[in-house]
Amino acid sequence: MAKKKIDFMCTAFRDGFQSCYGARVLNKDFLPALDAAKDAGITWFEHGGGAVFQSKVFYCNEDPYAAMDEIRAHVGPDVNLQTLARGVNVVALDSCSSDVIRLHAQLFKKHGVTTIRNFDALNDVNNLIFSGKCIVEAGCKHQIVISMMGLPPGLTGAHDAAFYLKILRQILDSGIPFDSLCFKDASGTTPQSIVYETVKQTRKLLGNDAYIDFHSHETADGCIAQYLAAIEAGCNAVDLSLAPVSGGTSQPDVLSMWQNLRGTDYYIDVDIDKIREAEMVFQECMDTYFTPPESVMVSPLIPFSPMPGGALTANTQMLRDNKLMDRYNDCILAMTDAVAKGGFGTSVTPVSQFYFQQAFNNVMFGPWKKIAPGYGKMVLGYFGKTPCPPDPEVVKYAAEQLGLEPVDKPVLEINDADPKKSLDYFKKMLTDAELPTTDENVFLVASCLEKGIAFLKGEAKENIRRKADMAPAAPAATGNAMTITLDGQAYNVKVENDQVVVNGTSYAYTVGDAAAAPAAAPAAAAGDGSQENLLAPLPGLVLRIVAQPGSQVKEGEPVVVLEAMKMELEIKAPRDARVVSINVHQGDQVSTDAVLAVLQ
Repeated sequence: MAKKKIDFMCTAFRDGFQSCYGARVLNKDFLPALDAAKDAGITWFEHGGGAVFQSKVFYCNEDPYAAMDEIRAHVGPDVNLQTLARGVNVVALDSCSSDVIRLHAQLFKKHGVTTIRNFDALNDVNNLIFSGKCIVEAGCKHQIVISMMGLPPGLTGAHDAAFYLKILRQILDSGIPFDSLCFKDASGTTPQSIVYETVKQTRKLLGNDAYIDFHSHETADGCIAQYLAAIEAGCNAVDLSLAPVSGGTSQPDVLSMWQNLRGTDYYIDVDIDKIREAEMVFQECMDTYFTPPESVMVSPLIPFSPMPGGALTANTQMLRDNKLMDRYNDCILAMTDAVAKGGFGTSVTPVSQFYFQQAFNNVMFGPWKKIAPGYGKMVLGYFGKTPCPPDPEVVKYAAEQLGLEPVDKPVLEINDADPKKSLDYFKKMLTDAELPTTDENVFLVASCLEKGIAFLKGEAKENIRRKADMAPAAPAATGNAMTITLDGQAYNVKVENDQVVVNGTSYAYTVGDAAAAPAAAPAAAAGDGSQENLLAPLPGLVLRIVAQPGSQVKEGEPVVVLEAMKMELEIKAPRDARVVSINVHQGDQVSTDAVLAVLQ
């Protein structure tokens, strides 16, 4: 019997970057590796969508459309360039209205995309119907997705072969047009027995002509086993990466898959020597980039979370930025409870981020004391129907804390009725900022909001993590002041009036102390004229300054808005007061207990 050829998509230049570098990679740095991979005979690449679209704006200070155009120019007209879309979220921070979803498909086709992989983390088929239709109408190929994961030990109710076959039948009954089907396990936690049974039954249901792809990650050390099971059960293709962004939190290497298929009835059609040469070029291209150690490792903790490879390093890097990496294991373990009580949505973007944010809040503030906005809206139904009903008590907490009622309406119906999700709203944001209202600009703002406006106004900053930036720098001193750079963050330090002042925050010290202790903030005393420091409850980025010096604020009104772990946190006035001073600037990275403002 002739051997069966297994196709593969090279994920190195999208998922590989997301999984290993948090998607913070400049186009110019990897294009030689892309050229080498194409010269090695690879004709199917994932290159955009997902978090990459936003990361170009947030961290790379690059035009995401120009980046896609540049990649298409390098690979030529015949290569299959694929992107990732999240159903009604497409590539945005939040779920979108119909006109934004349609514009996404049209613009991605315009900028060189061949295929769009389209998934919904809740496996709510209603979230795939309109987005899939738009993809096909725009002229792209539609790869529809069923999202998979292994439930943490001890949990049952979804995510077995019967569940996935039920979703497939719903897709078929809905009439969504699609060219291929992908099973996507972002955390790499689905047991291979479930993989085999799911793909086998899918092949039986769809027939021999259907094209089935399988995607997973090595994060939990089971991806190769999953791929072999999927291949044996009848899939046509798997997703593979290239060193230095293969293995660990990413996909298996092309070389690893080639090796594991030797002596079997299956093969991948590659010139192995040319692949090795391409990887040497790629490793040289990425030599200056900082690689988080957890991105190249597998973890036995992952099945207990389950944390996707594409989100793991993004979250650990945010923890590093906020000096909270020591809480990582606590957050991973706390995800189990977030998954169990959240309705079993698949741990893939954006739901994986909701799970991690809620786990983070449960660790930092106490269980369910602070509901993460995304997680709360998910359990309340604003992103669609979860596979199983979420915990009623958590739903109650979410409704109370977010001031929202549970809903049971299609997401598009909710969003199309919201004027702040319409194209006209985003056009007005551009007009108010005196920026052109091109289709590209409108969609960029719809997906990136205020950060999109800042990018278009030339106010964005590059934030790429290089090896050199992650090493502590020698202090630069001037008189009694110095600047110390640690983990890429600058700290302005000076001694003043028997205090050590770090980035504007005063600390008492005694000569010989092993560590300085924060100066105590005055206690609140409404109405007696005393001053009170408004402190940051956790590290974060100053996203917006709401109040101004000299203004009056009422108890509970926001003064400053921080961003931490992709969440906005309003820092509110504890009492009616006058704002004496604002002690931070927009864009500042602040530590826990940093003085944000002084109130009187």
